[in-house]
Amino acid sequence: MSKIVTIERFIFEHQPDYARGEFTNLLYDIALSAKIISQKTNRAGLTEILGQAGSVNIQGEDQQKLDVYADEIIFKLNDHTGRLCVMASEEREDIIGIPEPYKKGSYVLVYDPLDGSSNIDVNVSIGTIFGIYRCREYDKRGRIEDILQPARRLVGAGYVLYGSSTMLVYTTGTGVHGFTLNPELGEFLLSHENMVLPDPPSYFSVNHAYYSKWEKPVQAYTDWLQGPESPKMSSRYIGSLVADFHRNLLRGGVFYYPGEINKPEGKIRLLYEAGPLALLIDQAGGYASNGCKPILDVEIESLHQRTPFFIGNRSLVHQAEMFFQQYSGK
Repeated sequence: MSKIVTIERFIFEHQPDYARGEFTNLLYDIALSAKIISQKTNRAGLTEILGQAGSVNIQGEDQQKLDVYADEIIFKLNDHTGRLCVMASEEREDIIGIPEPYKKGSYVLVYDPLDGSSNIDVNVSIGTIFGIYRCREYDKRGRIEDILQPARRLVGAGYVLYGSSTMLVYTTGTGVHGFTLNPELGEFLLSHENMVLPDPPSYFSVNHAYYSKWEKPVQAYTDWLQGPESPKMSSRYIGSLVADFHRNLLRGGVFYYPGEINKPEGKIRLLYEAGPLALLIDQAGGYASNGCKPILDVEIESLHQRTPFFIGNRSLVHQAEMFFQQYSGK
């Protein structure tokens, strides 16, 4: 029988010195949030939680009931612990301060509580994405400046996939590690240690329905991926970012959600989605880009800033950048 390692034990034994104390416990809190959200998503059809909540989030999207539930769970498990100075959620317009009289901490949490929520009612995999920064000035209680930091400054990032099983995948800058939730024990157990992108890659993931709306370099890149000069890959697209990313992390490939001619900023949120996943893919040997520069180095100017997004095996993302360079020179 192989050794059984819980996420708590793994975090404790493998964190660098800076990650002890507050940071280690923050990762525990995120894992606990994932367990609670997983339990609710698995019983969604039985508890009448499926469907829309009747409100619209800051993105202008109808909020699903599970969106609201997941957002509240993450907030309530982290607002009073003394580990955070401020939070930001994709579902909320403004930053989330730590309520008085709770003690503030040294870290910042940004999160997309339930990515892919449009898939909830059709029982397709969804997920949570999170990123962790250090507070810029400890003597201040928490400001937007603490949140608007480029992804290169993230000290931790990860996601939770709620699918046929629930998996939590995270990095603190020392590799990418995956844990699968054992529902009988109620524990995340180490299942994928030191995850690295396979090469050659297997899949490319994009919504081809938008082909006519893309700029020329994106069309040329898509044509190249399907042509004889590219690696032989299959096309797979779920429409749930965490699910598409997770499959490509395990099998190799590229996911992209580019801008459009009339919407060059794209759809993916830089702070809550692109940044944390960029750190993960970097630690797994891959690369994330907006088509012109690394996502890790893109300056964040607003909470809900969007970005074109290319992420996966380094060679495939570099090829996308080459098409942008080629067409920008014309």
